[in-house]
Amino acid sequence: MSRSRKNTKLSDEASGGFSSGGFDHEIAQLTKLRSGTSENMSKLVGGKNKGWISPVKMLAARESNFLRKSKFSTADGCHILNRYLPVNGPYLVDQMESCAYVSHFSFDGSLLVAGYQGSHIRVYNVEDEWKVHKDIMARGLHWTITDTSLSRDKRFLVYSSMSPTVHIVDVGSSVMESLANVTEIHEGLDLSGDDDESFSIFSLKFSMDGQEIVAASSDDSIYVYDLVTNKRTLRIPAHKEDVNTVCFADESGHLIYSGSDDSFCKVWDRRCLASRSQPAGTLVGHLEGITFIDSRGDGRYFISNGKDQTIKLWDIRMMSSNSECVSRPRTNFNWDYRWMDYPAKLREMKHPNDQSLATYRGHSVLRTLIRCHFSPEYSTGQKYIYTGSNDGAVYTYDLVTGALVSKLNHHETTVRDCCWHPYYPVIVSSSWDGMIMRCEFPGSDKTPPSLKQRRNHRLYLN
Repeated sequence: MSRSRKNTKLSDEASGGFSSGGFDHEIAQLTKLRSGTSENMSKLVGGKNKGWISPVKMLAARESNFLRKSKFSTADGCHILNRYLPVNGPYLVDQMESCAYVSHFSFDGSLLVAGYQGSHIRVYNVEDEWKVHKDIMARGLHWTITDTSLSRDKRFLVYSSMSPTVHIVDVGSSVMESLANVTEIHEGLDLSGDDDESFSIFSLKFSMDGQEIVAASSDDSIYVYDLVTNKRTLRIPAHKEDVNTVCFADESGHLIYSGSDDSFCKVWDRRCLASRSQPAGTLVGHLEGITFIDSRGDGRYFISNGKDQTIKLWDIRMMSSNSECVSRPRTNFNWDYRWMDYPAKLREMKHPNDQSLATYRGHSVLRTLIRCHFSPEYSTGQKYIYTGSNDGAVYTYDLVTGALVSKLNHHETTVRDCCWHPYYPVIVSSSWDGMIMRCEFPGSDKTPPSLKQRRNHRLYLN
């Protein structure tokens, strides 16, 4: 989770990663197809600037039946929706005396989960004025809640701390005040197995089918726990330093991405691990440890946040098959991200073997494992990436051009995590000032419409 760096040389080449028009790669084209207007719409109402078409003209073309169909394409819908960024506010969701560490929406967006340092995990009902749906007092807490994950069906929630045991809670029960092993059982899942080891869990995720949990640990390993058989089924000695982040690459659950303080991102194919306990490949480019990884969900692309103050975009087809042939460049600075600013001389440095597609700069990754994410596919076509920052802001970048499209300055200190609602134009941020805040478009303190109303609205928009 945290180690200092010493010694030798670095390339002084700047690594902006972008030309004025962005980068030219398959993902750039896919993003434009997802978030831009369809070819028919561009031909019908496109003017000199075909990159932006007035929503009024698009609606008029649809109502006049110029499109020869009654609804917009998915890309046309994203073209309209992704321009209305959630930048108005902020509006307070909740505030506690302890630091807020994690926040994320349920798969359908009806619930928000927030984890605090002071043992509390709260689940909010987004459609009922953000009221507390379940208030969980954690069991066996060591220092802080490091991560939480909610199953896709919203039935179970798992949480971790600086311990090899994670706990699982029945979110679907009728008990609102869930005090561990007093009002409700919080079953402990021991990832150490028979090894009798002590380590911390920094990151964990449910599989899409809700039957497995993958976790990243301080003993340089990745763990998989099977909830059906109720036992640890896999331990991968994955890196040479703390594994800070891990996630499934797609719905299949075969591929796993991991990121470590050794500065490497690795791809693991579980179908091959029985024959060889080696990664499918390694991706290099970060100069310092990796704090978080978010998958695009297609088993091909992901982004990572690094202590070198950058986000990087990756295509796993560019990975190296042999991690031993790549080395991590070291700096001349004895630097520790937990309490020191990143050395100014290193901010524009580039790894000599950088395999990333693009690099995004502007935010600050200090003090804690700050997280980054892709924007939702439904409303933006994953056109943006966004991240928390040590300066108390949430940064949103254009995936293709790298431009900073919004900076939400609403907290007094570190924003460790943030989440974009899968359907509404709403961003929620969790900060060490103890506050959970939301920004939205158009910006009112009213509760968004229910999921049923949203579905009806989508039919109308289509």
